[in-house]
Amino acid sequence: MALGHAHNHEHGHGHGHSHAPANFDRAFAIGVLLNSIFVLVEAGFGMWSGSMALVADAGHNLSDVMSLLIAWGASYMAQRPASPRFTYGYKASSILAALANAGLLLVALGAILVETVDRFMNTAPVEGWTMIVVAGIGIVINTATALLFARGRKDDINIRGAFLHMAADALVSLGVVIAGVLILTTGALWIDPATSFVIVVVIGYGTWGLLRDSVKMGLLAVPDGIDESEVRAFLEALPGVTAVHDLHIWPMSTTETALTAHLVIPGGYPGDGMLREAAHELEHHHGIGHVTLQVETGANDCGLGHAAHH
Repeated sequence: MALGHAHNHEHGHGHGHSHAPANFDRAFAIGVLLNSIFVLVEAGFGMWSGSMALVADAGHNLSDVMSLLIAWGASYMAQRPASPRFTYGYKASSILAALANAGLLLVALGAILVETVDRFMNTAPVEGWTMIVVAGIGIVINTATALLFARGRKDDINIRGAFLHMAADALVSLGVVIAGVLILTTGALWIDPATSFVIVVVIGYGTWGLLRDSVKMGLLAVPDGIDESEVRAFLEALPGVTAVHDLHIWPMSTTETALTAHLVIPGGYPGDGMLREAAHELEHHHGIGHVTLQVETGANDCGLGHAAHH
């Protein structure tokens, strides 16, 4: 049998496996600074005004600061070179970061929900104008932070996560503004905890998606957007290939995907050119940047063969 390793260094467009540009460090730094200051301001005014919606939003924004820090750290770790012990480098740290962020959000949600239920049972006066002004500032800060990550959201799920978190926060702050207006016009105090509950539902929905996707990546599932059957059909259609087995496709990180496969080619090793072309096609049409293909000349060359095909 012959082992062919084909790694395409020419990254394609729009497939989500290119590295995030280094200048996202500046975006992370600005985002962390702005949101840290806002968390202190929002939590302080929320307690002073008696607004549970503001306190809930501040709690979520605090978890977002932690999320930005974790994503920033993972982005740094992913750029470190491979070593004899960590032969893939530290690319998978971005997957661990996604799992950690999901856990942080769940903890924050639990704390907010407990306080919200208590406020439903024991309503208290709320400063509607304070809610409007502070949440209005939140709209500006969260929108500005989201825009820092907008151009990288198509290439990296971590960057996309930061963008979506900040964009969702801007919408949540808008909801708090609306709640403040309704309290001022109607005097109904239940609107504040009700808004807080809606915030919990919205954040919970997003958290479930993040948790689901990060767990799938942690279990090395085929990344979303890649069809295993299409990849198999492409490999089976390569010149001289009569069978494909031991096909594995998994995420090396949140931005890079790897593939290994055994190709049965009775006519013998097809040459480096065919392997390079196969890697090029897998990179540009399927978003798989790290490809290793093992060539076998017959069904008996590999004891792993037949069952793995199924």
